[in-house]
Amino acid sequence: MTEPRRVLFLRHGRTNWNATARFQGQSDIDLDEVGVAQAAASAKQIALLNPALVMSSDLRRAQDTAKPLAELLHQEVILDPDLRETFVGVWEGMHRADIERDHTEDLQAWFVGTNVRPGLHGETRTEVAERVRNAVDRGLGKIGPGELLVCVTHGAAAMSGMASLLDLPLEHWPIFGVTPNCSWSIAVEANPGISAKWRLQEYNVRVPEL
Repeated sequence: MTEPRRVLFLRHGRTNWNATARFQGQSDIDLDEVGVAQAAASAKQIALLNPALVMSSDLRRAQDTAKPLAELLHQEVILDPDLRETFVGVWEGMHRADIERDHTEDLQAWFVGTNVRPGLHGETRTEVAERVRNAVDRGLGKIGPGELLVCVTHGAAAMSGMASLLDLPLEHWPIFGVTPNCSWSIAVEANPGISAKWRLQEYNVRVPEL
């Protein structure tokens, strides 16, 4: 029987914008000191799973989360812009409290999974899901049976990508809880070699002390 492949979605470590509740979207923000420590600790834990390939969003906070893991595995990080976070239009850089005040209905609709354009002209969830899924499929094409692909990405992008991989209807996407910084989730092939079905194996795993 063919061994199932696995995909691990890892959210980047903390940034100052995370700590101060500012929407980042595709703004290129660095990890803060906590985020650097989170990346190092998570790398040690995930390396024990012996990933065959490490991919990352090209935004710095994701790259710098991926690098410690790749170094432990003696690999290079493969950058893929399709793993970027959702573009959230005018919300980028805004504090959540200000968005709640000025864009109340749109924010509520976005949080419950409605396929709206965040920040007036941002990306819909299904648009994000399509590009993240494309990146995942490219990565899966580079690994073999029984191997693990790591995709270092962002909170909303990881949720959309997992939902696509699991073939969940859009109205069910809100079942995923908020993904903390440097937490990871794993999907596994349900019937490798027979169907393209996937199932969720682990969700929001974190190093305990983080």
